[in-house]
Parts: sequence; structure tokens; C-alpha cells
Amino acid sequence: MSTLMATSAESAPDSPGVDWLAVGVWWQSWGQPIGVLLVIVSAFIAFWVIRQLIGRVVGGVVSGVKRRADAADTEALSNSPLAQVRVVQRTRAIGSVLNTMLAWVIGALALILILSILGVEPASLVAMAGFLGAAAGIGAQGVIKDFLNGLFMVFEDQMGIGDVVDLGEASGVVESVGIRVTQVRDVHGTLWYVRNGEIIRVGNRSQGWARVIIDQAVPYSADVDVIEQRLLDVATDMSEAPEWLGRIIDKPETWGIESVSAEAVVIRLVVKTRASAKDDVARELRRRIKTGLDDLGVVLPSLQKVVVQGMGEQQASGAKR
Repeated sequence: MSTLMATSAESAPDSPGVDWLAVGVWWQSWGQPIGVLLVIVSAFIAFWVIRQLIGRVVGGVVSGVKRRADAADTEALSNSPLAQVRVVQRTRAIGSVLNTMLAWVIGALALILILSILGVEPASLVAMAGFLGAAAGIGAQGVIKDFLNGLFMVFEDQMGIGDVVDLGEASGVVESVGIRVTQVRDVHGTLWYVRNGEIIRVGNRSQGWARVIIDQAVPYSADVDVIEQRLLDVATDMSEAPEWLGRIIDKPETWGIESVSAEAVVIRLVVKTRASAKDDVARELRRRIKTGLDDLGVVLPSLQKVVVQGMGEQQASGAKR
């Protein structure tokens, strides 16, 4: 019986199996290229998937804001298209920043994995990353500063398209807010390109509310109480007019006498307005004040005479020295 079984085993064909030695040789030859290819493909797939998610989130935010704004105040948005542009620009800028950061992170991780597959030691990877970081910090610190400042300005909504801003060296209407450069067009039509890293302060005249301040000079001999009441009446009548009712958001006030000289008394009138309507309100208010003072028969003092006398006193004092 045992002899028969041995004979059968010898005569049976070899059973199929895996030649692990051949597999090991093949992996040594093709394993690294395949691993690198898999990392690259996985990185592209991950970037595409997350980018699609960010795009959906950004699109949802923009659409949701527009729907809520249309439901709340359709007329205001139709009269102010810059408000829509600002919301869309800010949201898409945030999405662009996230996509850029995502590309850098995925690229760095993919590079580390590829170098690991190629047999580079972890300590060498850390040293190389530190060297590259130091080199980037030294050689591109200006660009990094511009990028970070632009990032914070976008996230904090410090300014947007259509805002009237004062950036120190340049002031005017914002035409573009980028991650590295902000474009501002001044009152003369000059377009200024301001690096975000050079912006130390932002004075935004278009956010929230503004205040029209008129320092009205009247003759020294005039009845201050009567003129002050007339200024207040003129401003109050204007604030109650239908065409100005939505632009003036608080009752006008007189803050009293601002200064006194031998030629004139200066009375301050203050009106709180919407930020976008400040200039229009100020121009119309000055026109109405002129008409109101004409009705009182008030002859305004010559401010040029005051300035000339002041310059003469300064020149005389300078000559004495």
C-alpha cells in the first residue's frame, strides 16, 4: 500500500504554486517605479477630489448669500451690484487660497513618500525640508509676507471691490484685491498697484456708516444761537426728505462752536450717513446751508483775509528771529 502511494505521488503532476523568489526579483526591478507612479496618481486624485469639495462649498456659500440677500433686500442689491461682486470675490478668493494651500500640502506629502520609496533616510528628509524651508524664507520672504497679508485681508474682509480706502501712499477706489497685490484707482484716474506686504494700515470709508462734518464759519458779530438753529433745521429738513431718508441714518446734530477768531466763529454741524452716501449728502447739505444763510441775510466772513493775516504774522515773527 505504501509503495503504491509513493508511486502515485511520483507520477502525479506538480501542483500549481507561487514562485516567491521570482516575485521578489520582479519587485526589486519594478517595485520602486510602480510605487512612485501610485503615489503620483493618488496625489492627483486626492487633489482633484478635495478641490471639487472646496468648489462645491464655495459655490454653495455664494448662492446662499445671494438668495438670502435677494429675499431680504432685492432693491438694495439691484442698486448696488458692487455688493454682489464683493461677496463673490471674497468667497472665491478664499477658495483659491485653500486650493493653493492644498496643492502645496499634497505635493509635499507626495514628495516625502516618493523619497521614502526610493530609499532616502527619514533623517535626510527632515534635514532637506529644513534647508529648503530656510532657503525659501530667505529668498522669498517678501513674497511670503505679501501672501500672508493678502490672506488675512481677504479672510478679515478689510476691503473689497468698490470700497474707498486710504492705504497710506495710495488712496482711492479698490478695483481688485489679490493675494499678493491690491489695485487702487485714485481720484485722478491713476491705477496704483500696492503690494499687500507694504500695507501697514487700511482706512476703509465704505464700511458701515460715515459722518458728514461741516465747520461753518459765520461773522463774529452774528447771533450764534440763531445760526446754529438754522443749520440744524436745514439738516433736519433734508434728513426727512424722501430722496434722502434712506441715506441719512440718524438725526443731525450741532456740536456747538468749534473755534473763535477775530474774524469768524466756526460752528460744527454733524450728520450720520451711510458710508456710500457721504459725499452726496455733504454736497447737498452745503447747498442747502448756503440757501438757508442767504435767507437770514448772513454775509460770510472772508476766509482768505484770515489766511493772509496769519501768513503775515508768521512772516513777521520769522523776520524778528
